[in-house]
Amino acid sequence: MQTKLHLWAAEDPGRRFDDLYNLIHRPDFLTVAWDRVRGNKGARTPGVDRVIPAFISNEADLTAFLNDTREQLKARTFTPLPVRERMIPKTGSPGKFRRLGITA
Repeated sequence: MQTKLHLWAAEDPGRRFDDLYNLIHRPDFLTVAWDRVRGNKGARTPGVDRVIPAFISNEADLTAFLNDTREQLKARTFTPLPVRERMIPKTGSPGKFRRLGITA
């Protein structure tokens, strides 16, 4: 689905995707998203919600976590926490900076 959305957006920059919110709370989308987060290098680092993906290991905890997230998304009550940012110097580019997100 992500590939299709990308292609459609590239073909028509003015295209609107009004129903994306209904897609993101589908269980299959949440499962794929979770697998991607769990497979990232940062899976042992807590996010802004202080949840460490690598520590949600058993099926019951994962099911409860994803169900809770799904219900918040469906009810449109999910609000991501802001990430603190700092500007740090870019390596090999004097005078240039990049953003560093700080979650803990």
